[in-house]
Amino acid sequence: MKAKGIAVVLAAGQGKRMGGTIQKQYMDLCGKPVLYYTLKAFEESEVIDQVILVLGKEEKDQVRESIVDFYGFQKVTQITEGGKERYDSVWNALQIVDKMEDKEESYVFIHDGARPLVDDSILKRTYEEVRRSGACVAGMPVKDTIKIVNENLETEETPDRKKMWMIQTPQVFKAPLIIEAYRRMMAVPHSHVTDDAMAVEMVMKHPVKMVEGSYKNIKITTPEDLKIAKVFLK
Repeated sequence: MKAKGIAVVLAAGQGKRMGGTIQKQYMDLCGKPVLYYTLKAFEESEVIDQVILVLGKEEKDQVRESIVDFYGFQKVTQITEGGKERYDSVWNALQIVDKMEDKEESYVFIHDGARPLVDDSILKRTYEEVRRSGACVAGMPVKDTIKIVNENLETEETPDRKKMWMIQTPQVFKAPLIIEAYRRMMAVPHSHVTDDAMAVEMVMKHPVKMVEGSYKNIKITTPEDLKIAKVFLK
């Protein structure tokens, strides 16, 4: 029997590094907004049953009309407001999941709305792994040598590249695990927590498995990223 898959798509970010006046998740990518491709991947995946879309307060009505309704994304069942930081937005969505009757047997896929090139193979691999381990994240081995530097930009350490992975999304968890991790985390200082896996690792002491993502599964953060995404789409 298939367990329920709930996607939390985060699209409330301001995208300051992109420049311009249009937020990165709404920028044109081969004729459609970036967010369209993200939602399309979840809409077409058999492992996803519903999508909670997290948006900025002023964008909810416009995005519902111009993207969700216009393109017929029926799995988007709820649109909620984002918070000041990423973890605030995630927590807002998780509180919706927490009220669901079937949450105990559900899995939550937390995904950046500005990663439009996620595909069904990534969703299936993470789904299969989360059913085994309860917590996993998509990622890829780094290609470059990584240096640890001090405040003076002097190199202090060179980690073994074989142990270094670039973390992507989705980050996928058994619903009760990630809800409890965030519940505990939000009650204490947590500005140092940069992703969902970190919350599960630190707060719940639960191991998180790595799952192969894709080097194409990039996050649109700079104008150069948008150009690269266009090449991948074509």
